[in-house]
Order: sequence, then C-alpha cells, then structure tokens
Amino acid sequence: MTLTAHNNVPLPSFMYGTAWKEGATTHLVQLAVASGFTAIDTANQLIHYREDLVGEALLALDKLGVKRETLFLQTKFTPVNGQDHRTPYDASADLTTQVQQSFANSLTHLHTDYVNSYVLHGPYSRFGLGDSDREVWAAMEDLYQTGKTKMIGISNVTAGQLTQLCEEVRIKPMVVQNRCYASHGWDREVRGVCQTHGIIYQGFSLLTANREVMADPDIRTIAKRLGTNPAQVIFRFALQIGMLPLTGTTSQQHMEEDLQAESLSLLPEETELIDTIGE
Repeated sequence: MTLTAHNNVPLPSFMYGTAWKEGATTHLVQLAVASGFTAIDTANQLIHYREDLVGEALLALDKLGVKRETLFLQTKFTPVNGQDHRTPYDASADLTTQVQQSFANSLTHLHTDYVNSYVLHGPYSRFGLGDSDREVWAAMEDLYQTGKTKMIGISNVTAGQLTQLCEEVRIKPMVVQNRCYASHGWDREVRGVCQTHGIIYQGFSLLTANREVMADPDIRTIAKRLGTNPAQVIFRFALQIGMLPLTGTTSQQHMEEDLQAESLSLLPEETELIDTIGE
C-alpha cells in the first residue's frame, strides 16, 4: 500500500521509527527492512536519535542488495530548543544557515544525496507561528525546490498552526507527524486540516500513548474476531482512516505482525467504535 500527498509523491503506508534506539539503531533498521519496512524515520537530534547509525544500516543494506532508491528516508530539522549541547549546526548562526547545515549533516550521516522527506521537528512557539517558523520553513522550501528532499513537513503541530502554515507559505507541507491520542479523537482536528490540504498524516505513539485503549474489552473482541492482537487492530484502524502509522518496536515478531495489519479489515461499525473509544 502507498499514500500520495498533494505533490503526487508516493509514500509507503507504514513507517519504522528510530527514536530511542541508541546503539541498537543499526541492527534494528536492518531488522525492520528485513521484516518488510521500506520507510524509515529519523532525526538529526542526538538526545533521541542516532541518525548516523541509520546511515550505517543503509550502507550494510546496500551491500546486501537493498538499494537506496527502494527505501523512503525521512529525517528532521530540530531547533535549538529541542537539542542538547551537541547541535548538528552552528547554534549561533541565523536559522536559514542552521537548516542548511543540519540538512547537509543529515545527508552525510545517511550516505545519500537526497532524502524523501524533511520535517521541521516542531514549531518554535506553542501557539501560532512566529518569524522563526517562517524563516525555517522558507529554508526548507528552498531545499525542496533543489530536489534534495522530495517532500517537506512539520511535526508536533496544532490544527491552528497547521492551518496558518498552509495559508501563509509558498509550498504547503506534504506530511504532518504528531503523537496520536485516542482521548483527542486520534488527533481528529489536525487530521481534518491534513485531509483538506492533501497532507499525509503520520501518527506516532499509537500504542504507548493509548495503553488503556489496548486493554479495552471491545478492542480485544475485535482482535479475537480477526484472530490477531490489539496492537494490530489499532494499526489497522489507523490505516483504514488514511493515517500512516509509525512503529518503533524492537521485536522482529512485532515488526512482522504490525505489517500484517495491512491485510486485515475492520467492519464500518468497528472503525466507528475505535474512532471515539478514548473520548
């Protein structure tokens, strides 16, 4: 399965996330690809990611015959407020330079001359957008226009911020990546803005942010009907409503099971039930 954003770039419908993997990153990325994942998400942010080790995995995969062009690579520009002292750019430089340096650094880490998607890790302010967001976005638009990234996007964004961004910029985001809570209708407001503008919504922490939903008797009943487990039910729900789910599992069995969600099918009433289950 693939999803397509407003710029007609296809994106695999499931993505492997590499946050918090530390030294195991290389092994786990190889395992994810061996299990069937073709989309990998990372970030140039040493507190939470080892982008360089994703790059090591890509070199190893290339030797095994898995070519760069068969994989969808997504990485992020993380502002200073999301970094520790190990910034991958000159933190005293202007924001445009920071984006350019971080991006060049990412290409070096990943041993590639382009990425498939480049994402702003989060707006600079909690509410609305400011001059910093506009400057960074303009620098990302420039990267997009060079062809060095096939998509640009934003993460950790509110519906209001996303609407504002779409109204103000030259090039609208193609992807949005947010933590997704059932208690907020699975981020229904932001997903609505995405639908309006042809943006692909990527949901992360679908399992870890919704542990009570995983234990819900209704979810267990659906899992039993499908002969599967609650995690697969949640991932199938995400896929069925047009969301691209991320998984960061470290278990090969779970990697394979998560991808099997693509072949499941929920009944309309089950989808409706899950849609409002946490509210």
